[in-house]
Amino acid sequence: MSDVLLIPGDSFERGLKQFNRKIQNAGILAEARRRRHYESPQARRKRKAEAQRRRRQRSSR
Repeated sequence: MSDVLLIPGDSFERGLKQFNRKIQNAGILAEARRRRHYESPQARRKRKAEAQRRRRQRSSR
């Protein structure tokens, strides 16, 4: 669980920005988007293979 401690005098916007950054770095938002709809095992393997192919192409450049 990501939580943010606000220092007295800090604005709500600053706390919200910190919280969003922590969520982004932890990968929670991406995980929630990925789990929004059911993904079959075949689709999951295909997505992972595509990602691996893209990583290999980037590293070979």
